[in-house]
Amino acid sequence: MSLKEIQKLMAEIYLERDRARGAEKTLIWMLSEAGEVADAFLKGDGDSLRSEAADLLAWLLSFCNVVGIDLEEAILAKYGSGCPDCGSKPCRCPPR
Repeated sequence: MSLKEIQKLMAEIYLERDRARGAEKTLIWMLSEAGEVADAFLKGDGDSLRSEAADLLAWLLSFCNVVGIDLEEAILAKYGSGCPDCGSKPCRCPPR
C-alpha cells in the first residue's frame, strides 16, 4: 500500500471527525503521539513503539487531510531527487 493509499484510508476512516475537530486540535493530537513514540522508545518497549509509530503516522496523515496536503506528493517533491541540500543519494552533506 502506498503512502497515498494509506492517507486515503485515514480519510475514509476519520476525515469527517478530523474536520469537525479542526486542524489545530488534530495537530495537537499528532504532537501528543510524537511524545508517546518518544516514551516507548526511551522505555525500550518495542511493541508499544511500533504501535505508537503507527499512531503518529495516522495522525500526521489526518492532519494533512484536514489542511489539504497530499503527503506522498509533498515528500516526493522535496526528497524524490535526493537530499534537498546536496542532491545526493545518500546525502553527502557534512554532519550537523
